[in-house]
Amino acid sequence: MLHQATKRLSESSKEVFRLAKAKAETERAYRSELAKVMTAMRMDKVPIGVIGDLARGEIADLKFERDLASETYRAALSAMEALKVEINALQSIAKYQSEI
Repeated sequence: MLHQATKRLSESSKEVFRLAKAKAETERAYRSELAKVMTAMRMDKVPIGVIGDLARGEIADLKFERDLASETYRAALSAMEALKVEINALQSIAKYQSEI
């Protein structure tokens, strides 16, 4: 069981790196498109006070993708921490059994 948990931890660390990259890429795409939309609105003489809300509304799908990537990354980190706890518990059990 300890070997399996360690293997899962190793695989999950690779997945966390992949998710971190996806998170960063979606953040970049969101910010880039937000800047473009805000600039276009400013050029169209849209009042400054509403540009932020209107621009975010126009690219809501990108914001959704960004938020989903961020939460998926956080969930993967949490799962990885749970695996670490499981491994620690298995190591404690193994140590206890070897002392008996």
